[in-house]
Amino acid sequence: MKLPEESDLLRIFVGESDRFEGRPLYQAVVEEARGRGMAGATVLRGLMGFGATSRLHTVKVLRISEDLPMVVEIVDRPERIEAFLPELERMVPEGLITIEKVRVIAYRGKREG
Repeated sequence: MKLPEESDLLRIFVGESDRFEGRPLYQAVVEEARGRGMAGATVLRGLMGFGATSRLHTVKVLRISEDLPMVVEIVDRPERIEAFLPELERMVPEGLITIEKVRVIAYRGKREG
């Protein structure tokens, strides 16, 4: 797959404990994106954050994490990102979803041989 230089970056901000059909929500989003043949996805785990409820989520030295923030990033063609939004609306009941324009410099896999 070749990505155009002018692509979109989709970011989905959710909590680590959020679920969709029994699976972690971030995992379900990545699997759905892969199933749709999207260019790629990355999940980032935050150390601290808060959202619409202003509840602080953080890592404490002597405590297990408290529902840490998770960010799923997906870069693809604008029309493919747009086509994914209705499914995300169904999957993500709370959180934040953003889109921004990005300039793709390189998109390549490891060469065989």
